[in-house]
Amino acid sequence: MLVLVAPGQGAQTPGFLTPWLELPGAADRLAGWSEAIGLDLVRYGTTADADEIRDTAVAQPLLVAAGLLSASALQTPGAFGAVAGHSVGEITAAAYAGVLGEAEALSFVRTRGLGMADAAAVTQTGMSAVLGGDRDSVVAHLEGLGLTPANMNGGGQIVAAGTAEQLAALSENKPEGARVIPLKVAGAFHTHHMAPAVAALGEAAERLSVSDPVLNYVSNADGKVVTTGADVVARLVSQVSNPVRWDLCMETFAELGVTAMIEVCPGGTLAGLAKRGLPGVKTLALKTPEDLDKARALIAEHTA
Repeated sequence: MLVLVAPGQGAQTPGFLTPWLELPGAADRLAGWSEAIGLDLVRYGTTADADEIRDTAVAQPLLVAAGLLSASALQTPGAFGAVAGHSVGEITAAAYAGVLGEAEALSFVRTRGLGMADAAAVTQTGMSAVLGGDRDSVVAHLEGLGLTPANMNGGGQIVAAGTAEQLAALSENKPEGARVIPLKVAGAFHTHHMAPAVAALGEAAERLSVSDPVLNYVSNADGKVVTTGADVVARLVSQVSNPVRWDLCMETFAELGVTAMIEVCPGGTLAGLAKRGLPGVKTLALKTPEDLDKARALIAEHTA
């Protein structure tokens, strides 16, 4: 079985969409989405600098747009047996699974990005990756500092989130056997600090036209396969202030018999985690359109 996955915030880099806009119809699609949500996705994906696209309100719609563009460029409908996304990538996954239309997904993620940006502005917060160490000991250490293990990514990676002061304390007092790397994100995502965004997203969710997923949709909340569109959307809302359990998503991939994973643009992060967490599963990250032929070959190999 093949699984299609979509990365979360932090995967974007300056100019990463430039080569994708050379594909037939891509520039027009992105321009249409830009007009619909009131955000110049073309400029942000091509000429904007790193600071501009780090803005949560920009990064989130940009990542979903990139994921949808690259997934459709594969031109292999029905090839995937499962889909999942990390954090905001869950919206990309929901659109690919048929739960939301593309335009609705972009509108929904625009609300999400703005709400989370506003929530992040209340208190100076952030996130740091903790690499290595015993998982239970790391979690206990973080909680002792008042931090939340916001992303349980598997493969020896946990992302801690909290206030600037708490993260500074973590840098000074690292868990035994672990490294700490500050992340370039603008808030403590997937923690109680994001609670104000949940209400706004819940209101937006009530206006959505929702369908049940047409393939296995694996949720960040608990790694479970979700079978109804209403449940998918409810989880998208609540996930904003709850930890991402990507480790459990990978466990479900293994249980489903996944043999290959393709990560949509800007790919790389989740493919890297899979190399450690899913040994034996082939991975391919879509970084530029030059990767499309390799992806199609991998699809053919695993659907023959």
